[in-house]
Amino acid sequence: MALNGLKSRRGVSLSPRGVDGIDYPLFEQFAGLAPAPFAGLILAHHGASVIRIDRPSAPSTNDTLCEGKRSIVLDTKNPAGLAITKRLIAQADVLIDSFRPGVLERLGLGPDVFLDGEGKKGLNDRLIYARIAGFPRKGPYASMAGHDINYIALSGVLSMLPGTSEKPSFPLNLLGDFAGGGLLCATGILLALIERGRSGRGQVVNADMVSGTRYVSSFPLLNTHNGAYFSEPRGRNGLDGGAPFYDVYTCADGKWMSLGCLEPQFFATFIDRFNAALRINGMKTEWTPTRAKQFTKDDWPKLRRYIEQGFKKLPRDYWAEVFHDSDACAVPVLTPAEAASIDPTGSPRPAPHPQLSRTPAPALASASSVHARPTILRTWDAQRGHPR
Repeated sequence: MALNGLKSRRGVSLSPRGVDGIDYPLFEQFAGLAPAPFAGLILAHHGASVIRIDRPSAPSTNDTLCEGKRSIVLDTKNPAGLAITKRLIAQADVLIDSFRPGVLERLGLGPDVFLDGEGKKGLNDRLIYARIAGFPRKGPYASMAGHDINYIALSGVLSMLPGTSEKPSFPLNLLGDFAGGGLLCATGILLALIERGRSGRGQVVNADMVSGTRYVSSFPLLNTHNGAYFSEPRGRNGLDGGAPFYDVYTCADGKWMSLGCLEPQFFATFIDRFNAALRINGMKTEWTPTRAKQFTKDDWPKLRRYIEQGFKKLPRDYWAEVFHDSDACAVPVLTPAEAASIDPTGSPRPAPHPQLSRTPAPALASASSVHARPTILRTWDAQRGHPR
């Protein structure tokens, strides 16, 4: 959904890119590592005015996830800096808390300060107070430090991922930080903003990367015992590297091809073209698989060796041409530069997604670091209808 359909409680255009008098929500994000900045980036890409609060000792103006955001450096350990921070949050639509549980509460910036509750009037009951933690806020790991690899380890899904016979491998820091963390936090913020349109009230959005990873991994986790997809030990199932027709293969030039022909009709297209290409190039083997061999598990080791040896005979781009414009489900593994070259935008920077037909994401300027504190405060107050 487009954020420009959401109205703030006061003021004129809240976005530096606002047009035609449209109100855009104001977001405040504490600087941090990947999850919180990514949540803010998603919202900035779709019209939100996001201000990042940096610590004096570690301004993050070079963070690649700061596109379209403004920043202000505030020392919350200083009474004046803390007071300014509190005032900004009291006027914001959304706060993204990237700290460990309890940090903002100890600073006197916890949810209970801003949201109404138990007969007490908060400073900003319309505030969406979003918090991203690594581990669940209640439980034996709540106070511990961690990173993506630790969070996906506790989610249960790391134990299911492909790797070697000795151990699973981890998919960079994508599952915990970005899918289970930043993306789900942004989703929670949008859900809370929709609800606020009905109730007029804010609420706390709690996201943690262990639970978030479990949620985005619902399909494999639920099929561990109750389905055919992951009923075997790791590395012996169709989607975890066990099936020879769902894997990555090395070519003659050291580059790779991805293969994902799960369905019989797709496997038929693949094996017919693969066999034909090998014949044309003079490769002779003692055994040639047919379409019927796809689901004969006893033949999987032999089929894997056949496919491995075949791909290694010729370079990646040759194989890419063999399978292009077909239903073989075989495409080249591209480098970041190669992927950018075929992206519709032609840019190495991934474009906002999904694409909205009527209210597309606006073009954003790079992040601007605002160290002239009075300027940003005057702008904020003017947007919020608060004279200084």
